Amino acid sequence: MIKKAVTMSDIAKAMNVSTVTVSKALGDREGVSESLRERIKQKASEMGYKLHTGAHSVKDGFTYNIGIIVAKHFISEPTTFYWIVYKHLVELLQRHNYYGMLEVVEDGTNGSPEIPNSIRDKKVDGVILLGQFTDDYIDKLTSLYIPAVFLDYYGNREDADVVLSDSYHGAYLITSHLIANGHRKLAFVGNINSTPAVRDRFMGFCKALLENHITLRQDRIISDRDRDGVIFKTFELPEEMPTAFMCCCDEAAFKLVNQLTAAGLRVPDDISVTGYDNHTYATMCRPNLTTIDVNSRSMAAEAVEIILRKVHDAGFKRGRTLVAGKLIRRDSVKDLFA
Repeated sequence: MIKKAVTMSDIAKAMNVSTVTVSKALGDREGVSESLRERIKQKASEMGYKLHTGAHSVKDGFTYNIGIIVAKHFISEPTTFYWIVYKHLVELLQRHNYYGMLEVVEDGTNGSPEIPNSIRDKKVDGVILLGQFTDDYIDKLTSLYIPAVFLDYYGNREDADVVLSDSYHGAYLITSHLIANGHRKLAFVGNINSTPAVRDRFMGFCKALLENHITLRQDRIISDRDRDGVIFKTFELPEEMPTAFMCCCDEAAFKLVNQLTAAGLRVPDDISVTGYDNHTYATMCRPNLTTIDVNSRSMAAEAVEIILRKVHDAGFKRGRTLVAGKLIRRDSVKDLFA
C-alpha cells in the first residue's frame, strides 16, 4: 500500500492552526511568529512532510506559490461562498505541490486597493482573483504581466480567463421547476443592482416566465440586501402574495421563510420558497430548501487547472468557462397539481 503524502492540512490539524498559517511558516513568509514558525517546521519534519524539491530553486525559476486575492467584504463570514472556494483552491493546489497564498485586500469594488507585495515582488507564479474587482485594479494587475485567472468575475474583458457558475441557467432551471409544479404567481427576491450574479439569476427567472407566458409584476421584484451587500432581516412583501418566491441566495430564502412563518404562513403548504447556492442556510431552514447547488469544487478545480497551465505555458488561453449547477429538490416547494 502506498503511504499517503503528508499535506499542509494534516500539519494544520496536528498543530490546531490554519492551513494558511502553516503555508506562511513553511514558506518563511511574514505573519507568523518565530517561535510558532519553528514549532510548525518541527512538526512538519516529524510527520514526514516533503518540501517541494524546486520550491525555491533558481534553476527552474518557479516559486511554486499561487496568490489568491479576495476583497475583505467577500469573506466577512466563515461560511461564505468565497471561503468555501478558497479551501478547495488550497487543497487542489497542494495536490500539484503548490502553495495557495491568501491575499485579502480592503475593497474590491469601491476604489482601487493596492496590489499585494507578494505579487509586486514576484513571490508568486500566478494569481487567482475571487469575486468582482474594478477595471482599474485589473489594469494595474495585468500591467505586471503575471498569469491570472478570474473566478466568479463578470466583465467584458476579452483577454481574461474566467471561471463562472452558470447562474442564468441555474435560475432558469429552478423557476421552471416551480412552474412545472403549478406556480404561476411568482416573485423574485434579490437586489438586481447588487452583483452580476444576482442579475444573471434574475434574467434566468425572467426567461422561464417568458417561455410560459407569465407576466412579471413590478411589485414582485423584491430587494434582498443593502448597498453593502448585507441581507435584510425582513423584506417588503407585496399586498397580493405570490404562490412561490424564487430567492437569489439561500440566506435570503432562509430569512424569508422565518418572516412568513412569523406571519402565520406555512411553507410550503401556503407559499413555496426556493433558494440558490446550496450552502449552510439551505439545510438550516425548516423546511429544508429546494435550491441550486453551485459546484464550488468544480469551479476551483477549473481555476487551478487553468492557472497552472498558464504558469507553464505563456501562450495558453481558455477564455470563459461556465460550470453548471444542479437542481436540489427538498421540501420547500408544494406541487399544486397534487
